This record gives sequence, C-alpha cells and structure tokens, in this order.
Amino acid sequence: MDSKHCPPSSIPIPERPRTSRTRIFTALALLTFPLALWSFLPVTSIPSLCHHRHPQTPSERVDQILLDTPLIDTHIDLPISIRVRFQNHIYQDNFTFSTHLPTHVDLPRLHSGGLGGVFWSVYMPCAGDDPTKPLESRFLDPEYYQSIHDTLQQVDLVHRLIAAYPDDFTLATSPRELRAVHEQWKHHHRRYHDKKPRPIASVLGVEGLHQIGNSPAVLRMYHRLGVRYITLTHVCNNRYADGALSRGGPVWGGLSSDGREMVREMNRVGMMVDLSHTTAETMKDVLEIARAPVVFSHSGAFGVCPHERNVRDDVLRMVKENGGVVQVVFAPDFVRCGEGREPREAGIEDVVEHIMYIAELIGWEHVGIGSDYDGIMSTPKGLEDVGMYPALLKMLVERGVRDKDLRGLVGENVLRVWEEVERVAEEMKRGGESVLEDEVPPMKW
Repeated sequence: MDSKHCPPSSIPIPERPRTSRTRIFTALALLTFPLALWSFLPVTSIPSLCHHRHPQTPSERVDQILLDTPLIDTHIDLPISIRVRFQNHIYQDNFTFSTHLPTHVDLPRLHSGGLGGVFWSVYMPCAGDDPTKPLESRFLDPEYYQSIHDTLQQVDLVHRLIAAYPDDFTLATSPRELRAVHEQWKHHHRRYHDKKPRPIASVLGVEGLHQIGNSPAVLRMYHRLGVRYITLTHVCNNRYADGALSRGGPVWGGLSSDGREMVREMNRVGMMVDLSHTTAETMKDVLEIARAPVVFSHSGAFGVCPHERNVRDDVLRMVKENGGVVQVVFAPDFVRCGEGREPREAGIEDVVEHIMYIAELIGWEHVGIGSDYDGIMSTPKGLEDVGMYPALLKMLVERGVRDKDLRGLVGENVLRVWEEVERVAEEMKRGGESVLEDEVPPMKW
C-alpha cells in the first residue's frame, strides 16, 4: 500500500460506523434480484445464455472442431468418376450430383460430412512405361501427349463443376484463400445460425508426373490452373522416379537425375511434392534433397499394414525432420493387410490405428486425412462415403485425442505444409533460382 494513504500510527483511528439495516437490505435486494429474474425465464431460453460453454460430449467436440478448423481431404477422385460414368457431361439430367450419386461422393454427403476443403485428383492412367522395351525407348515425349490432353479435360471439368455449383464450391489457390472461405462461412454461421451450406474450398492435384509429358512448362501451366500438388508417380515408373507398384519393378533405384531437377523445380514453383505411390527409395531420395515439406496425399503406415503403398518407419522419421505430413488413406487394401488381416474386413477402427500409429511415432503435427473416395472399389465399414468423417473424428475423441491434435489432423497440418511450400518458393525466386526449361528440338521456320 502507498504510505501517503496511511495515517500516522500516533493518531487514533476512529471506529467505522456500523452498517445500517437499510444498506443491508439494499445489498440483499441487489443480490437476489438477478436470481429471481432467472427463475422466471423459460427453460428453453437457458441454453442460449450458455451458448459458449465448453463442449462436453464427443459429438459436441467434433462439431466445435469442424467449426473452428476446415476439414481438408487431400485426395478425392470425383473427376475420374464423372469421366467414367458421365463422360464429363455435368449439365444433363442424369448427373444427379445435387441429390445422390451411386458412388462415394455427392453434394448432400459432402455437406453432411462437414468437408471444408478438398484436393480433387485430376488423375489419368499411366502411359509411357512398357517394361518390355529397353530403357532408352521408354518414357518418350510422344507417348505422353494424350495424357496431357486428357488431364486438361479433367482440370476443365473441375473448374466447370465449381462454376456450376457456386454456393457449394470455391476455387482456392493458396492456404490463405482456403482459410478465408472457411472464416467467411464461420462468421455467417455464428451470426445467423441458419442452414447455409458450408462452401467447400476446392484445390487440384495431379496424380503422376506422366501427366506433365516430360515438360516442366506443362507443370508450371498446371500450377497456373490451380494444381497445387503433383504425385511423382502413379502405378508406373516415369522419366523422373520409380513407382511402388510399377510393372517390371524399379528402373532408377529411386529418383533419376531428371527427377532431382524436377523436385527442385517443384519447390521453386510452389508445387507440393506428393510421395504417395512412390517406392521407399524414391521417398528417401526426395526427403534428402527437398527444400520444402512434402505431402503423402493418400498413404498409410507400413508398420500397421505392410503394403508397398504405405510409409515405412524410417521414412516416417525423415518426414518428421522434413516437416511434412502423411494423409491417411481409407483404401481397405492399404489399411488392413498381413497375416490373418483380410482387407475385406477393414473397418473404421483400422483407419484410426494408422492415424494413431503415425501420430505416436512422429507427432500429431505430421498426420492428416486423404481418403481416396471415388478412387477405391470398396471402403472400410463405418467409412462408406464422404458423410462419415465425423464418425472417424468421434472415434478419435473417444480414444483420448486432444482437440488441438484433432484440429491439426483435420486441416491445420496440411495448411502448415502448404504455407511453408509457398514460403520456400518465394525465397527461391528472390534468390534467383534458375527456371527448369524444356528441351525443345530445333525448328525450321
């Protein structure tokens, strides 16, 4: 206490007068009036006064997490499903996307699942890898021309789909744009409490470097069209890397010399390097040289299911050092395998095991969700379609996972990786990093 407010000790301090009855009654009235008013409120109005109470049940916690953080699935194959079933015709009556499709994905289930962001895979099948040919006769440019043509059709399909459903989809070309889409919806939801559907921020991913046709220029053009990751291989080898399930086995022993240059160019452009589908040697080669974090858009843990499409423990530890993220796939063949573990018996609990395994080995900041819906023939029981994400999150809550870790899983982890990829790209460009140019043959004019 400040000494200038203390009376000298030699001066007697007069005793305070006793509080009068009037003042006591006034104080009691002030205290009891709010309680009396509360007792007259209808019971239905009381929850509204507790609107910001901490969620208690697993379902309430999941709802709050999906309100706070956009749920991002990094691999959904709707575009190839539309190509196969509807030949990319989305304006005809039989394209019943707004009501129901006999697949894993349609608008009602996307919204009921709480999806806030998605990487649509603009996949086209492998080309150019004929293991019966000598190496010098494989991976030649003309063999890929059709792949580029077809990939551009799929990119166009996604852009047309976004334009056809403007209340449901928004193109996002940066993590900032994706966050903005979610924040605008969250603000509207909290203000109006209506049933306005959550707009889904849409990004594109290309599933294999065979789809660039050996052309860095094509990769850069894909980036301009909204593609933000490219998987280095699919179920084939290409000029740049070995694929885990390629016919005839690996040819480069990981990355080729051209592949090392391509990884550098992807880092410079700001294109996320996706290591799903690659061999373990390719994964290690990339993780040794990549300047930016990598992503596995749809993979599992080899330690849970020893399948070549999954990520081994030594690679997972390299992912931690790199700052990357493994987005866990739902494919039964990749989540349940090994002795006595039949893929056809896969269930939601198997996906949970992959998530928990990766998180416990390298940390919750390195795991996410990459279902592969519409790209798999069957699904685990309990994860039948895109409406089932909340069930997965609820099971993780019941397993004791913290809300902070779940927010990372559903979206914050992959957004962090994407943000760092953009930062590295800007740094490389400011540093004058050279552009990887195409080898164009001489031309007569």
